[in-house]
Amino acid sequence: MKKIEIISATPELLKSPFSGSIMKRAVDKKIVQINFHDLKNYSLSKKKQIDDYQFGGGSGMVLMIEPMFNCINFLKKQDKYSEVIYMTPDAPILNQKMSNKLSISGNLIIICGHYKGIDQRIRDNFVTMEISIGDYVLSGGELPAAVLCDSIVRLIPGVLNDETSALTDSFQDNILAPPVYTRPSSFNELDVPDVLLSGDLKKIENWREKKSFEKTKKIRPDLLNK
Repeated sequence: MKKIEIISATPELLKSPFSGSIMKRAVDKKIVQINFHDLKNYSLSKKKQIDDYQFGGGSGMVLMIEPMFNCINFLKKQDKYSEVIYMTPDAPILNQKMSNKLSISGNLIIICGHYKGIDQRIRDNFVTMEISIGDYVLSGGELPAAVLCDSIVRLIPGVLNDETSALTDSFQDNILAPPVYTRPSSFNELDVPDVLLSGDLKKIENWREKKSFEKTKKIRPDLLNK
């Protein structure tokens, strides 16, 4: 069973994304175990302090090295981990290739940033991989951590009812997925393309491939260069 440990200054923000749908199913099936770690529980100060002002001046607080080190050290004594991942906007942006790789890796530790981020010494000495979910800044790394987990867990065999579904998602082959339709075939004079009703699997496959390339060329032409 794959283990994902999430370190957070505000772990209560993580409860909702993991309490329903595919994520809950994966946990209930014991395919993955996801644990939340409150950084305050690893602070040795009486006030459970986890942040402080940055050296050199400047606005914004920084998550301290000691509680973060204590948490990572505690987890590594319990088990082995393939990656220690830090969610931060100043990092390579998450893509399908990363998710595919992490879905077949071993256990993971995910660090959620907060305030102005974490003490650089943690990044330099303990973090093995840094990931962003886009060129924008959020209040913390909890939502990005949930996004990362969802993109990983859905790829693990046994999580999705139809395991071939994930293989036809957008970005798996550097192209976007084709348009999809369902019943009824005609609604208010809006009709499903005839080819999808033909029953000719070869024609349907060719149509979907053509539409995927057309869509990718229009919306994300940069993917075709890859």
